[in-house]
Amino acid sequence: MALRLAGLSLAAALLALGCRGEGPTLLPTPLAPMSLVVQSAAFSPGDPIPARYTCDGGDVSPPLSWFGAPKGTVSYVLVMDDPDAPGGGFVHWLLYDLPADLQSLPEGIPVGGQWVRGALQGRNDAGRVGYSGPCPPRGPAHRYRFSLYALDTFLRLGPGASLERLARAMSGHVLAWGQLVGTYARYSSSPFSGPDAQPSAQSGWRCLLRTGPAVTGSCTHLPSGLVMLTR
Repeated sequence: MALRLAGLSLAAALLALGCRGEGPTLLPTPLAPMSLVVQSAAFSPGDPIPARYTCDGGDVSPPLSWFGAPKGTVSYVLVMDDPDAPGGGFVHWLLYDLPADLQSLPEGIPVGGQWVRGALQGRNDAGRVGYSGPCPPRGPAHRYRFSLYALDTFLRLGPGASLERLARAMSGHVLAWGQLVGTYARYSSSPFSGPDAQPSAQSGWRCLLRTGPAVTGSCTHLPSGLVMLTR
């Protein structure tokens, strides 16, 4: 019964929020335990995602790995989304029917419906079947959530499934889940000065900003979305 409720909770949340072109504003928190540990060799939890994995770089998917799957796991589903996107959210990546003995994904999963060993990719909110990296508007950093779900079955939906179809098929089959969150921001290309150029105690965002071949310094993210450069 608990498994059934977990799956229904998942499907209800996704179906209510997963309208095409907007994506979920909140990913579900199923009643199933959050026992999966999801990690990446490219970035630590809560840290910035390297530009290589975004639209400003190679736009390739990052390496991921996980552990903690419960007994009875048959397959995994991965959903990557941006809850801070304009309009309430944006789905960047759907990957499903990952076999249970798979515990990692290499960098750069090719775009297209079918991957290896029967694993399939869905259609994201950019209209692509496969991965589309972070590409937020200039301003404050966005969060990017890699949510992994352990299921007791294969979904067998075929390539290019939507988030809605994925949610329906997952209903009643979620055994456990886990999540890795990274961030990404696209700042103004030049430093900002003036009365609003004060460090933001709320964001605490620190970074390195290169404004030219010989000008590199530290910068502070401001509520306005601009940056203050300190040589």
